[in-house]
Amino acid sequence: MTTRPDTDQYRQLFLNDIPMMDMRAPVEFSKGAFPCSENIPLLDDDQREAVGIRYKQKGQDAAIELGWQLATPSIRAQRIAAWQDFIERHPQGYLYCFRGGLRSRLTQQLVGDAGFDYPLIKGGYKAMRRFLIDELDQQCSVVPLTLVAGRTGSGKTLLIQRLSRAIDLEGMARHRGSAFGRLLTPQPTQIDFENSLSIAFMKQGHLHKLPVFVEDEGRMIGGVNLPVNLLGVMKQAPMAVLETPITERVEIVLTDYITEAYPRYMAQSGEHDGAMLFREQILGNLSRIRKRLGGERFKYLHGEFGDALDHLEKHNDAGGFRAGIKLLLSDYYDPMYDYQQSQREGHVVFRGERAELSEWAEDYRVAT
Repeated sequence: MTTRPDTDQYRQLFLNDIPMMDMRAPVEFSKGAFPCSENIPLLDDDQREAVGIRYKQKGQDAAIELGWQLATPSIRAQRIAAWQDFIERHPQGYLYCFRGGLRSRLTQQLVGDAGFDYPLIKGGYKAMRRFLIDELDQQCSVVPLTLVAGRTGSGKTLLIQRLSRAIDLEGMARHRGSAFGRLLTPQPTQIDFENSLSIAFMKQGHLHKLPVFVEDEGRMIGGVNLPVNLLGVMKQAPMAVLETPITERVEIVLTDYITEAYPRYMAQSGEHDGAMLFREQILGNLSRIRKRLGGERFKYLHGEFGDALDHLEKHNDAGGFRAGIKLLLSDYYDPMYDYQQSQREGHVVFRGERAELSEWAEDYRVAT
């Protein structure tokens, strides 16, 4: 078998979703990694700290010596078994550490001694992260964006997911973007979000070189921030406005936030705890916008949603939420949307309902 060489072709790694074996400690991986990476560390967090201290105090040779001392036969066997499993599952993959140095080389040596030749990524995580930061800046300047705008509940995400040339920002952020948008799955770290975003833009620019659609978003999607350069481009980008009747918007919101969400809470936490957590989620999110709603509207909506939650728990019927959702849309979200749109610099290139906009978007070629 021909040994594959080490690589620094970062673009091809990300464009082709090449699996990567991350040798960094779990604490490093948790702060930021790549979508196709899997953490199978050479050193655990405590071992990494001890070796790092030895390196600062006595240099590289002493740190390597301590590393070998920590790698007892049983620990070494566990590591090699895990690496072997990854290599067998991903024979075209690569391994990396923080800088593509000591930990990568040691791992290569260990898996090589076990009979496996496996290449590393030169420069490691640090170089790939720098590449993705620079690439996102570059793509923001050359990929023509078109925003999918529309009032809350219009079904913008549903449309984005159907388009062939689109990037689902809320999907990457694992958040629906509104005060009620938190999902059960945790949001990614800021670094993970930026890495995924850069790769998505790279793929769109590489494949199409045509207008790419993204949902009209503010500075933050839940707890993650959109990069400043991207925000600047979005502020001036042309807009395709999705127009949806309020009766349909109420049903979309009801489906997204109640009838599909409630069973997920039940499945994850059980009937009693799931119902309690779902109630806390709905009423807690409402409390977070209490000042903006005003005392009277908040009191009314709190009562409406409280009664609707009682009915849902007793009869598995979410119909009681409709009146409150309609009030929230018309009195809270719609005025906020109107103000935000007044601050946009981009012009409207299309207005229409979902089927019309979807058909138009697939043929749209020039951002004007």
